Amino acid sequence: MSEQQPESDDRFDEFDQIVAEESDRDPDLAVIEAGSRTLRAQAGPPQGDPVPARPTDPEVAKALLEVEQELSTRWGETKLEPSVSRIAALMDVLGEPQRAYPSIHVTGTNGKTSTARMIEALLNAFELRTGRYTSPHVQSITERISLDGAPIDPERFVETYYDIKPYVEMVDAAEEYRLSFFEVLTGMAYAAFADAPVDAAVVEVGMGGSWDATNVIDASVAVITPISLDHTDRLGSTPGEIALEKGGIIKQGATLILAQQPVDAAQALLKKAVEVDATVAREGMEFGVVAREVAVGGQQLTLRGMGGEYEGIFLPLYGAHMAHNAAVALAAVEAFFGIGQEGARVLDVETVRQAFASVTSPGRMEVVRRSPTVVLDAAHNPAGAAVTAEAVTESFGFSRLIGVVAASEGKDVRGVLEAFEPIFAEVVVTENSSHRAMGADELAAVAVEVFGQDRVQVEPRLDDALEAAITLAEEEAEYGGAGVLVTGSVITVGEARLLLKRG
Repeated sequence: MSEQQPESDDRFDEFDQIVAEESDRDPDLAVIEAGSRTLRAQAGPPQGDPVPARPTDPEVAKALLEVEQELSTRWGETKLEPSVSRIAALMDVLGEPQRAYPSIHVTGTNGKTSTARMIEALLNAFELRTGRYTSPHVQSITERISLDGAPIDPERFVETYYDIKPYVEMVDAAEEYRLSFFEVLTGMAYAAFADAPVDAAVVEVGMGGSWDATNVIDASVAVITPISLDHTDRLGSTPGEIALEKGGIIKQGATLILAQQPVDAAQALLKKAVEVDATVAREGMEFGVVAREVAVGGQQLTLRGMGGEYEGIFLPLYGAHMAHNAAVALAAVEAFFGIGQEGARVLDVETVRQAFASVTSPGRMEVVRRSPTVVLDAAHNPAGAAVTAEAVTESFGFSRLIGVVAASEGKDVRGVLEAFEPIFAEVVVTENSSHRAMGADELAAVAVEVFGQDRVQVEPRLDDALEAAITLAEEEAEYGGAGVLVTGSVITVGEARLLLKRG
């Protein structure tokens, strides 16, 4: 932050006024609160593209790259040793930063990041300083750690890494396995939140729940988005088994906000809630979506919270699943503020409207180009693909839709392709740059079985695949009604986003 002070600045008058208003409180606390509030006023809502570009300063870009390279030498996010012992040891030597603020913990199979972003927007709108930790990132690693609704500055990201690095190395030396990439990032997030400081943290699990590195927080609100089959080799082969693992984030006496679930998953989670004496709010019972209409640029909602109804909510995101995510997010914030436990009351409706109207969710039903329309969505499992297919059909009404699909090894690609088969006229299969990417030819073999030879085109390079799909849409568009959907993984969407926004 610059040390240069303007000769005359209304912000300092505002600061003095807020301190005066808080004069009946402890003077030090009044100054801290005034500083927090004026910082929020100066920052305002995030502007422009919510996904940060690479730093323009060459020195900062070099420093960030060096940190990324150091982190890349650690276990990746797909190699796990199911234990929280290492992250707990790191928190211990750092002085337990994760206990410096209340938190909302979010798990589930699909919808976690979008729900976390909505929770964050609501808390920001009610003038709380927030920290949000989500994964994976779309384009920049700094997206994973957000402060006050915006990705952490690259400089601050680098500083945080080097601040905790000596302690990371201390834990590395004492443990059987070094801290993983995700564990170090989790430690960085918790440290950055404490240093800010934030009033509340919104934390998305990386995978599962019980032994996920994020699960060293003692969240007063646990949120579980819809559970379906994914990571079955690590979490279980049925929704009920997966729910047992994800239910590990429900802490003693917490409030559980439960999205609509398969029956066996709901049973497992409700049983866990009883065991830890958690209060439960269920979508469709204590809260939910009352009404929704497709609108230009998104949808218009009426939501029922735990204290009452909220009408006239504009959500600039597409699809019924996003409406349900909004209901879950609203209930989570109500629970955070104690609504539902103190009788019937609601949050300020106008503030809720402003919050939802500001929500973005990069790479999730995101329009990045027009003529033809190109939509990005990170669906990577059959359940996610099914809701995306439904949302595209409802929200856009394309006369012809071309798919671009690149997936990761180990995913149920047949299930994903089968979900998209009814809406794709043709599909261009490709691969992204990840070392875990499924080869284009391997993916094409499955696609041919699902779509037939005539509807499948293979382009090993993603840029060529995008160009081929856009050309197909332009050439065969019926009165401009054709579109392109890029999907299959977060990595695919992130790389496509970079390519398309540069073009």
